[in-house]
Amino acid sequence: MTLLPIFDGHNDVLLRLVRREGAARAFLDGTEDGQLDLPRARAGGMVGGLFAVFSPPARGFAYADQMMGASYDVPLPGMLPMNEAREATLAMIALLLRIERESAGEVAICRDTSEIRAAIARGALATVLHIEGAEAIDPELEMLYVLHAAGLRSIGPVWSRPTVFGHGVPFRFPGSPDTGPGLTEAGERLVAACNALRILIDLSHLNEAGFWDVARLSKAPLVATHSNAHAITPSARNLTDRQLAAIRDSDGMVGLNFATCFLRPDGRMRTDTGLDTMLRHLDYLIERVGEDRVGFGSDFDGALIPAEIGTAAGLPSLVGAMRAHGYDEALLAKLGSENWLSLLERTIG
Repeated sequence: MTLLPIFDGHNDVLLRLVRREGAARAFLDGTEDGQLDLPRARAGGMVGGLFAVFSPPARGFAYADQMMGASYDVPLPGMLPMNEAREATLAMIALLLRIERESAGEVAICRDTSEIRAAIARGALATVLHIEGAEAIDPELEMLYVLHAAGLRSIGPVWSRPTVFGHGVPFRFPGSPDTGPGLTEAGERLVAACNALRILIDLSHLNEAGFWDVARLSKAPLVATHSNAHAITPSARNLTDRQLAAIRDSDGMVGLNFATCFLRPDGRMRTDTGLDTMLRHLDYLIERVGEDRVGFGSDFDGALIPAEIGTAAGLPSLVGAMRAHGYDEALLAKLGSENWLSLLERTIG
C-alpha cells in the first residue's frame, strides 16, 4: 500500500544526535535508538518537517519520571546563558548542514515552500530549520538575521523556561496556560522582525499572555506546531478553546503532539496510550479550527509517544487508525501534509 505523505511540524532529532560521533551518518544510515532517522522517515512516509534546534540546560532536564502521578508541577530550569545557547544552537545547525551535504541529495534544507515541494517531488526529505526557545538570539536581534541567512524559517520565542522575549508554560497537570506575564519589549520586536523576514512564530510553549500578545501584534497566521486540546487534556501546554478559535480566525495551524502526557486525559507519561486518544484530539481540533488547519507535530525524539507508533516508521499505524475511524482519503491527505504546506506558503512564502 502506498504510504501517506507526512510533513511533521516538530522533532528533536538534532538534539538527540548532536554530540554523537558521526552524527550525520547516523541520521542517514539509521540508529538503533531514538525515534527518527532517514530510514525510519522513509518507512513511515515522512516527506519532511520542521527540525528543531533546542538548547538544553547544562545539567540536563529529566522530567518524565516526575509526570506519572495524578498531578504534577515540574520545576523548570532557569534562563539559559546566551553563550551556552549559541554554542548548542550552532552545533545543531551545523549538524543539519552536514546531514544535507553528506546525503547526496536525499536531504534538503528548504527556505521556502517552493523548495519544500521541489525536494518532496524528487524524493528528498524536506527539512525546515526551526529554533525552539530563542536563547541564542540577543535582544537587539542581530543574531536573528544571521540565523535567517543560515536558513532559519521558524522560531518559538520560548521553550518552557523564560527568555529575554517572554515566558513559557510549565509542565503542570492539571494546569492553565495562564501562568504569568506576556512578551517583553524585546519579544514584541522579535514578532515584528519575524513578520518582516517571513519567519513562522511558533506558539507551542508560550504562556497564554504571550499567545495573546502575538495574536495582537503579528500579521501572520497563528501557529502551534506541537500542541493539543486543553479541553481533553488539561495540561498547561495545551490550547484552550479560545486560543483555538484565534488560530482558526487567523487561518493558522495546530500540529497534533504525540507526547502521551499531552494526549491522555490523566496527563500521564505512559507508552501504553491507545491511538484512540490521538483520534479524540484530532476530532476535537478539526471541530474547533477546521480540517484545513490541523496536521501532525510529533515531537519525535523529544517525547514519550504511544507504543503503537513507537518511531517515525510507525506512522502508518496512526494513519490506519484514522482510516478505520472514518477519515476519507482527502482528509488524510490534508492532515498528512497538504495543510502544513499550505500554512507554510502563508507564512514563510
